[in-house]
Amino acid sequence: MKKVSFLGLGVMGFPMAGHLADAGYPVTVFNRTTSKAADWCARFAGKQASTIEEAASDADLVIMCVGNDKDVEEVADKAINTMHAGSILVDHTTASADIARLLARKCAAREIGFLDAPISGGQAGAQNAQLTIMVGGQESVYDSALPVLDVYARHVQLIGENGSGQLAKMMNQICIAGIVQGLAEALHFGEQAGLDCGQVIDVISKGAAQSWQMDNRAATMIEGKYEFGFAVDWMRKDLNIALQEARKNGSTLALTALVDQYYADVQKSGGNRWDTSSLLTRLQK
Repeated sequence: MKKVSFLGLGVMGFPMAGHLADAGYPVTVFNRTTSKAADWCARFAGKQASTIEEAASDADLVIMCVGNDKDVEEVADKAINTMHAGSILVDHTTASADIARLLARKCAAREIGFLDAPISGGQAGAQNAQLTIMVGGQESVYDSALPVLDVYARHVQLIGENGSGQLAKMMNQICIAGIVQGLAEALHFGEQAGLDCGQVIDVISKGAAQSWQMDNRAATMIEGKYEFGFAVDWMRKDLNIALQEARKNGSTLALTALVDQYYADVQKSGGNRWDTSSLLTRLQK
């Protein structure tokens, strides 16, 4: 069985690494906040590394789930320096396609496979092993890593060459931004019209308006609760990546740019850590 190292034990990485340990994989973990790694080792069967280099040195797969492009490059560079030829680096961070292509070149120079593999499904998806994973990379590398990724995913899809996974995740976030704004406006409209929005959602969720956001967030939006899953700060990071890519490829993302500014309004109201459904709050002032 492949030896796996997991770098980054945030709200996503902690349970993902745990699923691998529970599945019987030999797992070594590293986290910048060492107490988080110690907590993980107290809960799961695995080993804590004191450095990234130590974690990566004898791993067959090194899996990353960190913050942004800068974090990705810093962590990956340290891992690549000690990874052995034939091993695979998998990056689950939502980052730019450019950084994915750069890491693919660095890995190739050392005969290391690389997959950019951003995830969708939020904290609940990570905890319940129900993530969707969009992958960019070579098919042979993908095939080798797939049994490991399948442990915490409900669906894994190879999209194309390196960078394609990140581009697919941009499309995912573009879709979510528009859907959440539409749901927020619908609920605002219903409130202003004096309707029982819970009853209306129960009806329209059975028809063409149905969406994951409606099924999972409408009720909590009606209750004014915004402590579920993906934070506004993270969404703005992701939308900024998509908007930058759009400027490069000539795409017109008018709605995405508008919703990004709406999220900026939420941040100004102190909602940085609210989940993305908090777009409704700016309409209720």
